[in-house]
Amino acid sequence: MTSFKLKIRRASPIVFGLALLGALAAQPATAEPMKCSVQEKACSTACIKTASAKRSTCLTACGVSMAYCSKTGCWVYGGKQFCGLLKQ
Repeated sequence: MTSFKLKIRRASPIVFGLALLGALAAQPATAEPMKCSVQEKACSTACIKTASAKRSTCLTACGVSMAYCSKTGCWVYGGKQFCGLLKQ
């Protein structure tokens, strides 16, 4: 056996061990779950920045979306529905 092949065979378990150690040490990133109340706050904040003539309608729409989200866990925005939110 050539010395190069012997070096590879000796190094392989070390490289594998380091890779395994790195994989085990890595922790998955956990994000806080989205909540209906967070979406409502963002919606209301956006409404406050709109023109005063449309603000009331915008805030009403936020309230309707919040009520729907509290029941279903889905937030409706711009004709699209985002589901999987916590009903809080």
